[in-house]
Amino acid sequence: MSPRTANTAVAVHPLLAERWSPRSFDATHTITDEELVSLLEAARWAPSARNSQPWRFLVGRRGDTTYRRIFATLAPGNRLWAGNSSLLVAAVAAERLESGTPHPGAAYDTGLAVAQLSLQARALGLHAHQMGGFDPERLRTSLGVPDGYQPLSITAIGALAAPELLPQELRDRETAARERRPPEETFFAQSWGNPLPVGP
Repeated sequence: MSPRTANTAVAVHPLLAERWSPRSFDATHTITDEELVSLLEAARWAPSARNSQPWRFLVGRRGDTTYRRIFATLAPGNRLWAGNSSLLVAAVAAERLESGTPHPGAAYDTGLAVAQLSLQARALGLHAHQMGGFDPERLRTSLGVPDGYQPLSITAIGALAAPELLPQELRDRETAARERRPPEETFFAQSWGNPLPVGP
């Protein structure tokens, strides 16, 4: 167990308990071809409605053109740290099925694929940090994402580095206690007799 292992209500698989989203990545670390294929294979085998597999991934390795183009779309706060990651992976969802009909579950299914990518990263001793702070239209233009495909997220993947390498504000967030709402505020069933909360 690491100091960042989640303090769960009951035991869960270590891959889940030890998965967290750091910002301090080792700028000298590189991901091997075998590790890269393993990450992408984990995403490829995610579940999806009617096995539609709406996800597409744009993969950049630090130093290559795709990485630089993905990085340039990030919000300023994410640019402070994400450039040290070994990989930047943009997730894009096909908004229509092969039949041409709308695919309402495309974003949900793509999120599942990214989740499996993140867990496989942890299984390989790596870490992943998913980001929504980026410019989707700039990504679309820079990387030639066609119409009908929605950019959803960017994930930084790499090896962990010391939090002291971050600016103070980010360092504080890196080392803050990991927390979640208590279960009774998140999960509900009729037998519990509690209504869903109203308001914030």
